[in-house]
Amino acid sequence: MTNESDRPSPEEIVRFEKDPATKIATITIDRPDKHNAITIGARHRFGDLVHRCNVDDEVKVLVIRGAGEHFGTGDDLPEMADLFSDKDVSWLHDFRIGENEGVKYPPKGSYRHLGAVTQLYSRTGEGMRDLQDFKKVSIVEVKGYCYGWQFYLAGDADLVISSDDALFGHAAFRYVGWAARMWQWALMMGLRPFMEMVFTGRPFTAKEMKELHFVNAVVPRENLEAETMKYALACAQNRPSDTIAMQKTFFEVFKQHQGEYMGSIVSGWLESMLPGVLDDSSIQVGDEMFEKGLTNAVKDNDSRFPPEWRLSYAGRKKKD
Repeated sequence: MTNESDRPSPEEIVRFEKDPATKIATITIDRPDKHNAITIGARHRFGDLVHRCNVDDEVKVLVIRGAGEHFGTGDDLPEMADLFSDKDVSWLHDFRIGENEGVKYPPKGSYRHLGAVTQLYSRTGEGMRDLQDFKKVSIVEVKGYCYGWQFYLAGDADLVISSDDALFGHAAFRYVGWAARMWQWALMMGLRPFMEMVFTGRPFTAKEMKELHFVNAVVPRENLEAETMKYALACAQNRPSDTIAMQKTFFEVFKQHQGEYMGSIVSGWLESMLPGVLDDSSIQVGDEMFEKGLTNAVKDNDSRFPPEWRLSYAGRKKKD
């Protein structure tokens, strides 16, 4: 497991800038050497920045993008390893509670040991569903991998602009079987295609996601930033911020009528059952996976699937 001191700070991973003249703010996930894997601290910082933008009258549109070749591959799995291991670890840091604050984390073997964390992700403020309560316009710019945590952002954003080489999905469908807040993906993709993604674990291409109306525009990678800015400027110049807040309230009522928040709670409850899953020799997140080496375990598992269904670009290029 990687030492905490070896990871960049949340401020280094999550960069923020805003232009008061255009009222467009930008959050950039900047950890390209790790495919923009997000740490717990960086996820908290993201949630805090979304909250600040929600209040800030100099922000009307929020653009979220990744540095380097990819939008991102989700959580920093080595950081999360102990939560899924046999170790009796404290996870107070995900609740923003210090180890010396007189709070005892639920012990290993209890339902709450994992359940407390997986159900935490249904709450705004943890960097997992913050865009749901955002009363400005949010635009996610996708390129390369859009997996895990970044896939949540794409599901929650108001608009998604994608490069034509992007891949969408969640490795949890291969290694766990479910993920937090699946309800929103089912709503945005449609139930039948989302069931295919869950049961096969395969990523969907940008073209497929455009056909499912999950993505608003698909362009060559060299045109991606310009296309995103075209959308951002149009949204910023269209209607007043008060009108946008009223529009977002309408859409929020619509999504809640379809059960978005209830679905977040149900997904968290489902994830809490992971320790009760009987292993039938499929690869799952746990000690054996990390003992083998995360990279080797992922490559070996990916090779079991047809090339066009593999999660990695390198794996998809190999022919069996």
